[in-house]
Amino acid sequence: MTKVLIASDSFKGSATSLEVGNYLEKGIKKADPLAKVYKYGVADGGEGTVLSITDALKGKFIKSTVTGPLGEKVSANWGIVENKTAIIEVAETSGITLISDRLNPLKTTTYGVGELIKLALDAGVNKIYIGLGGSATNDGGLGMAQALGMKFLDKFEQELPFGGGSLDKLIKIDDSNLDKRLNKVEIVALSDVKNPLIGKNGASFIFGPQKGASVEQVKLLDRNLANLADKTSKFLGHDFSKVPGAGAAGGIGFGLMSFCNAKIESGIDTIMNIIHLNQPMKKVDLVITGEGQIDGQSLMGKVPIGVAKLAKKFNLPVIAVAGSIGSNIEDVYKSGINLVLSTTTSPMSLSEAIESTPKLLEDVGYTAYKAFII
Repeated sequence: MTKVLIASDSFKGSATSLEVGNYLEKGIKKADPLAKVYKYGVADGGEGTVLSITDALKGKFIKSTVTGPLGEKVSANWGIVENKTAIIEVAETSGITLISDRLNPLKTTTYGVGELIKLALDAGVNKIYIGLGGSATNDGGLGMAQALGMKFLDKFEQELPFGGGSLDKLIKIDDSNLDKRLNKVEIVALSDVKNPLIGKNGASFIFGPQKGASVEQVKLLDRNLANLADKTSKFLGHDFSKVPGAGAAGGIGFGLMSFCNAKIESGIDTIMNIIHLNQPMKKVDLVITGEGQIDGQSLMGKVPIGVAKLAKKFNLPVIAVAGSIGSNIEDVYKSGINLVLSTTTSPMSLSEAIESTPKLLEDVGYTAYKAFII
């Protein structure tokens, strides 16, 4: 009996990581009804983090109403596992998909992230994992910290409004009302990027444009984050702006380190460790992984590469499936993936591909299995 481990990221906008596994399994079973399939949803700290960890550890899913990226109320999913650990995603409260037609990094806020942290503290957890991917924000964690009691004041001693566009007016930071329970909880931020907070490789320049920032707004936002880092150093006595990952999710990596004593870890490596992905790898013959697009960017902490590196420790062959295959695919093969397969084998529009995702993944699951057993 051939044993297959499926450990894929979500195909954003098309299928969750668990759905990807189900569709691929259907194709594998068509090729070999006797094949044994183990399925794990995996994420890199972005979309799917809550689902991946909470499902794997059979935790409790919670839905809460919090503040969205533009101040409106949104329904956010988070989880509690093993009774004492909370799993949160920035994308659930401050995500780019929540306001895809109204992007405005000068106004968007991470306030909802802080509200979820408070709810986790209310639940009595002693550890919180926060996935940083997919944000629509560029506020350096301003809103998140405001929700937890931190005050960011202008020259009139007035609280700054939401958004990275107001940080140029920051004169004083007051942490006297910051939630004291933060001192008793461990917070781990999960990220697949290593960008600093400011500069040409920082949050604003690298990620600002995809959040709707113009060329001039990118420069403004970068200056504003620099002011946040300067005032944080002045009033709190530390500066995490150059730490790899500080620029993640519009600088919320910086905010979590600065205001919540958080540490930043590799999303994919930590998640694979949390869900004990090494255990099934001890008993399978083949690993299938995937994500929406595989290209040179996949080398930067994405799921397929992380899964492949772990699989190679067990000398396992790895097949990656993707909705599309981009440039620098040679580097992907060098990273330990043995075969890359696209789900789209004939010309079709994006909407057609999304609509056909279940059948396309079933077909590529069949093909991947047949390629392995030849």
